Amino acid sequence: MDPLSDVLSLLKPRNYMSAGFTAGGKWSIQFEDQQKGIKTGAVVSGECLLAVEGVVDVVRLSEGDCFLLPSGRPFRLASDMETEPVDAPTVFSSARDGGIVSYKGGGDFFMISSRFALAEGHSGVLLGMLPPIVHIRRQSEAAALRWSVERMMQELSEQRAGGFLILQHLAHMMLVQALRLHLAEGHKRGAGWLFALADKQMSAAMNAMHGDPARRWTLSALAEHARMSRSTFALRFKEMVGVSPMEYLTRWRMLLAGDQLANTGNSISVIAPSLGYESESAFSTAFKRVMGCSPRNYVRGQNSVSPSSQ
Repeated sequence: MDPLSDVLSLLKPRNYMSAGFTAGGKWSIQFEDQQKGIKTGAVVSGECLLAVEGVVDVVRLSEGDCFLLPSGRPFRLASDMETEPVDAPTVFSSARDGGIVSYKGGGDFFMISSRFALAEGHSGVLLGMLPPIVHIRRQSEAAALRWSVERMMQELSEQRAGGFLILQHLAHMMLVQALRLHLAEGHKRGAGWLFALADKQMSAAMNAMHGDPARRWTLSALAEHARMSRSTFALRFKEMVGVSPMEYLTRWRMLLAGDQLANTGNSISVIAPSLGYESESAFSTAFKRVMGCSPRNYVRGQNSVSPSSQ
């Protein structure tokens, strides 16, 4: 797999709600107590304003625009910000099972949205790379994203047999496509592994590490994949990703180790060599440095998390 697919697979994004929303006239809705995860939305027709707590600028969303809200902060959607907001639960209480919610007669504005929960232990790997609002404006290159939106709108309207499963897959497609567009648009402004994927040379080195994390990688070998000199590659990688290539490799190995510890029951004696460590002590030292606790304590912490809290 490629690095973005690797990370999303590790985070196990779970779509737990998809719904449509149509509104008419003047309206304003406040969304409080957001769970940690990602909310995605796409405007099918009309336009609205989006305000997120702690963000100064209000974003105008027009037909064809999409957005991601990865911060979990309270936010507000409105036709205008002068209208007194109502609490979201009073409007969306019927949306738990999907379908389309109509407010004030509907017709002037229509959007679809989904919510994703992420694996608790690693959510910062992705969320820390994203701003509080990811605004993706309508563009010709977003044909695949528009197709997903149109198909989701149809499924929400018809509510046919098997619709829940189709909505799940469509929501995941929207999430990946939106992240692709965001990194393509924003890699010149951002720093971190996500934006580095838009650079062909950095992406080649990262793909190599993700493709074979157990290999005893050297700076020279990675520079060869990037088709750069050793010194130039090291400097550029740190500038774009924020850490050195070897630090990035170690962090990725430890995230994989954490996933194995939490979900497979494999022992350290099995995990360590599978990630390129010849001794259990060297692996444990690296794990504690990156993850902040020993492998044993990490497993205990994962076991103490109840299923409902995930």
